[in-house]
Amino acid sequence: MDRIEAMSALLEVIKAGSFSAAARRLGIPPTSLTRKVSDLEAHLGARLLKRTTRSLGLTDAGRAFVAAARRIVEDVEEAERIVAGEYAEPRGELVLTAPTMFGRLHVLPIVAEFLAEHPKIDVRLILTDALVHLIDEGVDLAVRLGELADSGLVARRVGTMRTVVCGSPACLAAHGTPLTPRDVAALPTIAVGDIANQRHVWRFGARPHDAVDVPIVPRMSVTSNEAAAAAAALGVGLTRQRLYQVADSLASGALRLCLAGFEPRPDPVHVLQTSRQHLPLKARKFTEFAIPRLQGRLAALDAGA
Repeated sequence: MDRIEAMSALLEVIKAGSFSAAARRLGIPPTSLTRKVSDLEAHLGARLLKRTTRSLGLTDAGRAFVAAARRIVEDVEEAERIVAGEYAEPRGELVLTAPTMFGRLHVLPIVAEFLAEHPKIDVRLILTDALVHLIDEGVDLAVRLGELADSGLVARRVGTMRTVVCGSPACLAAHGTPLTPRDVAALPTIAVGDIANQRHVWRFGARPHDAVDVPIVPRMSVTSNEAAAAAAALGVGLTRQRLYQVADSLASGALRLCLAGFEPRPDPVHVLQTSRQHLPLKARKFTEFAIPRLQGRLAALDAGA
């Protein structure tokens, strides 16, 4: 058994999400691909994949093995590029993930610039508000907003993101501008959530001992932050959003900030990767390119509010 070939086959199955899809991409029969992975599991004496009729996932042993296998295969490919004289020009598919709206507004433009400079790199950008498991999904880099769980991933902090309360000039003129967090409870508000009868609480204060939790009874509830910002601009009520979600409306004057002195502590923004020592060349090039630009965008957002 060629172990590098078997590792590559396993990684392709994880990336494609099924044996049949991976076999089509590789141009080999599904039975051949299944046999390569089965032989690898037999060699290791451990089951790597959890197979059901509807899904394919990694076992705990498989998750650990895939992380190591990905580094090994990438090291071999990089060594081949060095010998072939191609090391100076990174190539291949780069897989990134970011929150949906933040990714569309601030990661996508950076990716477009990067692709223009690196014609032999392709990018798969996964925009989702769900947490994507980097190893299971074959993701090279992730942009995350908020405090991080202790995941063992390598995190590089690139800035912070404020959470702000804002309303339209018409709404503030009609109902008054809140001067303290508790004033919000008496004003019309817009909440984001998709659970009926959900209790909504807005937290204010940057330090734990100064924190104030204000229960609100929303005049309107919506299922997306974009809809909440649009409703606020139409005068429905106050909305509480991360700054990037309302930056354009604030800049145009459609919305105005309220209670800036009572904002909670800004959320950190990180770029995550699975390893510091074994980052592929294509991913290293992207982090070198993207991180300064992302830092600049975050700083400009804060300065413009």
